[in-house]
Order: sequence, then structure tokens, then C-alpha cells
Amino acid sequence: MHFEPSHRARDHQQRVSRFISERLAPIERAYHEEIAAGRHGGDWRLWRQPEIMRELRAQAKTEGLWNLFLPDAELGAGLSTLDYAPVAEATGHSLLAPEVFNCQAPDSGNMEVLWKYGTADQKERWLTPLLAGDIRSVICMTEPDAASSDATNLQATIVAEGDEVVVDGRKWWTTNLGHPDARLAIFMGRTPDEAKDRHHQHSMVLVPLDAPGVTIDRMLPVFGDFDEPSGHGEVTFRGVRVPRGNVIGGLGMGFEIAQGRLGPGRIHHCMRCIGAAEAALALMVDRGTARTAFGKPLVDLGGNRERIAEARIAIDQARLLTLHAAWKLDRVGPHAAMAEISAIKVVAPRVLQRVVDDAIQLHGGAGVSKDVPLTGFYAQARALRIADGPDEVHLALIARLELARRRGGESPR
Repeated sequence: MHFEPSHRARDHQQRVSRFISERLAPIERAYHEEIAAGRHGGDWRLWRQPEIMRELRAQAKTEGLWNLFLPDAELGAGLSTLDYAPVAEATGHSLLAPEVFNCQAPDSGNMEVLWKYGTADQKERWLTPLLAGDIRSVICMTEPDAASSDATNLQATIVAEGDEVVVDGRKWWTTNLGHPDARLAIFMGRTPDEAKDRHHQHSMVLVPLDAPGVTIDRMLPVFGDFDEPSGHGEVTFRGVRVPRGNVIGGLGMGFEIAQGRLGPGRIHHCMRCIGAAEAALALMVDRGTARTAFGKPLVDLGGNRERIAEARIAIDQARLLTLHAAWKLDRVGPHAAMAEISAIKVVAPRVLQRVVDDAIQLHGGAGVSKDVPLTGFYAQARALRIADGPDEVHLALIARLELARRRGGESPR
């Protein structure tokens, strides 16, 4: 195994880090203050993107720091998953960075789906404007009335009728739904077929958000924050008709597409978590050495040195585990790397949550304010322990694979 980034990966990482430190860090607090000053709560129709974001995205595109996640050298940076990993970590230092570089979820995953499974017409209509940053997209998977950690529970349906498919169902936690530029949903639903097994009973279909029958019901706050101007919404599809050509990959392909989408996406999420943990640790060290209480620097009180040491150990462990998963995914694909991908999906958000919690504690009241990005990092970590499969699902998968390995007589790894 060799985890050393290539020259191209190192170059992208350095340029991304420089862009963040020179252009994002000086304006990030003002960006969030501008949103707060014009906050409209759950009324997504009034949400607006601050102009500075459009300017930063234009600068990033001009400098070639654009679509860095896509392994296609013509449409993106052409980096492997392993090479993109340190770049994703760099973007994790800033809550704004993924969006600035057009690498934000769920758009990045949706673009990968269209790039890998889309028809020429689907790519021309939807992938091209997504890659250009002209529109945004959502993915509709989770449902309010089903335990969506088991996708076989999904109740939404995609029914073929001649040259059309009819889409019905209610989805929630649909990230990006409130964004002014959101135009497209990738909708996952049941397409029952008695001739196929349980993993070929679902499909994915492209649904324009302005199609008749699509209703945005509400935006959902996360820890009291609506995440303007993107948000996370609940949306209902009632008898929505779209051309059969909008089905991605064919009816019954939903599970395969979801697995291919989530594998690289989990690597991206986990490396961003590690970048955020590094940023939180740096804030903790700076605060601990700059502030004094009871005649001593904070770092010398209450076991703070040990907390800093534990954070360093945990972050480095999580990074190595994630790089190993990326290395294996590149070589054998997401299916054969399921255990490693599930492992990092459990570990990285937990590490971030723990490091951020210690950083908040050391910051005192400032830690729970918007003066530092710690509350944003904490929400990121806590939400990711549920999103893309809760910890318990990934732990169950790892245990099942480990038991099968030993029953098969394989040696310990």
C-alpha cells in the first residue's frame, strides 16, 4: 500500500489550501453574518445566495480549482479517489470551501451518477449545467414514514406507463432543496418486479423540480439552523409524470447506482471531516495557549494537554483508515471495499464530533457562538453519523462481513 499523494494531487491540495487561507478565511465570518442579517427562516422562497459566493466560485473556476472530485480529466480534475482525498481534507477546513470549488454534496454525487450512468441526452440537459455551476440539484431518498436506513422500506414509487414514468411519494432531508438555483431531483423509488430479486426492485429517475405535482412542503432546521441558502427540505411528488428516458440506467438499477454513488461520496465526507477536525484542533491549541486562567495558560489546566494529544492520535488514525479505504476503492471498486468504507463512515464523524466537543469546551461561551466555526463543524459531524447510513448499519455490515470471513476459513487480516 502506498498513500503518498501524487504530484498532481499535492499541487491541487496546496492551491486549494492557499485559496482558502487567502480568500475564504478573511470573508467567511462576514458571509455567515450576511446570511444571518437577511435570514428568512423556513421561507425558502426568500432565500438568496450572497454575491460573494458567486464571485469566489468564478475565481475558483478561472484558476482550475473546479469539479475536483470528478476522475474524468476532461470534465474534472482527473484525480483518483486516493489522490482526491487530501484535496477533500483541505476543503474540510472551511464550511464554504466545498461549494466554492463546486465539490459540494449532494451535487457532486449527482454529477458522478450522471457521468457514470447517464445517457447522452441526460448528460447534455443536466450534467453540463451542473458541471458549469449554473444549477443545483437534490437527491430524494430518505422518507419521513419509513426507516430509510433500510432502503427496501422505501414507499415511494416509480411506475412505468408507456413512454412515461409516474412518480409518487414523500421525501425529506433533501439537501439543497431551498437553493435559488435548485432545478433537478434524482428520485429513488420502488419499481416492483416479481421476476427480479430484492435488490432490483428500485429505480432512480430525473425529475425537474418545476414539474407539475412537485410540492416543496417545508424546510427542516438542523440544531435550529435552516442552513440558508441551501437547506434541507420535505417535498411531495403526486402523480409526477416524466419521460421514460429520464430513468437513470434502466428500471431496477437503483440499488446498484446508489452503491456506486455512495462509495466515493463517503470518502469525500470522511476526508472533509478530518480537515474540519484539524481546523478544530488548531483552534483549540491557539485558544489554549493564548488564554490564561488561575494564573496558567488554559492548555495547562484540566487535562487539556491530554485532550490535544488524544485528538492528534485520533485524527491521524482516521486519516490512515480513510486513505486505505480510498486506495482499496480505486483498486477493487466500492462493492469489494464495503467494510473499509463502512469503517471510515463510523470513525471519521465520531472523531470530528469528539475533537470539536473538546474545542468548544476549551473556548467556553465563544465555542457555541458563531465567532468560530465550531458549531458548524459539530452539526456536520453529528448529522453525518446518521446521513448516508447511521453508525449502527455500518457496524452491522462490518460484523457480518467479518463473521463470513472467519466462517470461510480466511486468516485474520
